[in-house]
Amino acid sequence: MNISRNPLAAAVASAVLGMSLIALAVHAADEKKPAKADGAASAPRAALTVTTATPQTTTLPVKIAANGNIAAWQEASVGTEANGLRLAEVRVGVGDVVKRGQVLAVFAPDTVQAELGQLRAAVAEAEATLAEAAANAQRARELSATGALSAQQIHQYLTAERTAKARLDAQRAAARAQELRLRQTQVLAPDDGIISSRSATVGAVLPAGQELFRLIRQGRLEWRAEVPASDLGRVKPGMPVTVFLPTGSQSAGKVRMVGPTVDDKTRNGLVYVDLLASGDARHGMFARGDFEIGTAQGVTLPQSAVVLREGFSYVMRVGPDGKVAETKVTLGKRVGDRVEIAGGLDPQTRVVATGGAFLADGDVVRVVEAAPPKPATKTAAAGGTSTGAAGTAGAVAAPATATK
Repeated sequence: MNISRNPLAAAVASAVLGMSLIALAVHAADEKKPAKADGAASAPRAALTVTTATPQTTTLPVKIAANGNIAAWQEASVGTEANGLRLAEVRVGVGDVVKRGQVLAVFAPDTVQAELGQLRAAVAEAEATLAEAAANAQRARELSATGALSAQQIHQYLTAERTAKARLDAQRAAARAQELRLRQTQVLAPDDGIISSRSATVGAVLPAGQELFRLIRQGRLEWRAEVPASDLGRVKPGMPVTVFLPTGSQSAGKVRMVGPTVDDKTRNGLVYVDLLASGDARHGMFARGDFEIGTAQGVTLPQSAVVLREGFSYVMRVGPDGKVAETKVTLGKRVGDRVEIAGGLDPQTRVVATGGAFLADGDVVRVVEAAPPKPATKTAAAGGTSTGAAGTAGAVAAPATATK
């Protein structure tokens, strides 16, 4: 049969030829696949896409950390001077702010007023007696030259005058004492301040000297910091202090006095710090604080670049080939979001800025440029740590991009 003359046979032959060519192309592609896989295996895949950071020289605050109790600057004990009187009224309670001279409590004045009335009557009687004795003495003086009265009688009149005057003075003194006792029926605040305790009970009959209230004078509180003897000489009066309260807030302070002695058991000395703005501070709180000694230069990294593993601090150095090397470092002070690198790292070394916790020694990373920082809307206060205390890195942020 002539194929060229039969259209059907020609179409079948063309289809068979096309299928043969497709099979040859697929076979050729399969032969090339292993070579491509081998080429990919020779170039290791990046574990993470990271940004890098280099150590920077930063001005760090030099501080001394200490702990201690918050106490009242001075406390005043407010008691009664009136003996054996009944407490009729209590006008203040714990926490009240009072002014100097304010009435805090009142004792029943009935008994004192009655006794004062008797003494005032006795004073009037003594004044009348003195007036009579003075008149008799004056007449005796006038008649002494005439001889109408004997010398003995004249002496008796003069003595009676002096006696009457002395009795009047005694009655007046007793009346003044009773007036003072009447004023003492009102218990007054000896100074401005805050009532810190109250033991006064209405209806109680109290002896003289019994404490009724305790007052924090002028509302002033102080922090009594326990500072090691080795650092005590570096603390000076007037030095600024930051006190961290248990409530989470801070209070500014100023050194008022450095204690003259050191405890022979703890080897710590007391430093008295006036709290300039007490805020949430309360008498009896236990707080920590920092004495701001000065500033110093130090090499720092972002805290996110430091990884904590098995109790030690590490950074991930990035080599020219993109491989990371785990490097142990020694940490120093912290300021803001940066931490001082006290040792173990060359200042020119590049390290993984964030995500180092997801890397292992020898991993390959792809380095990209960090995004420019956004302008800050608020200025955060930089907090420091104590001198000589090496910190540890905090939580590490998640990596920017994972390459699959």
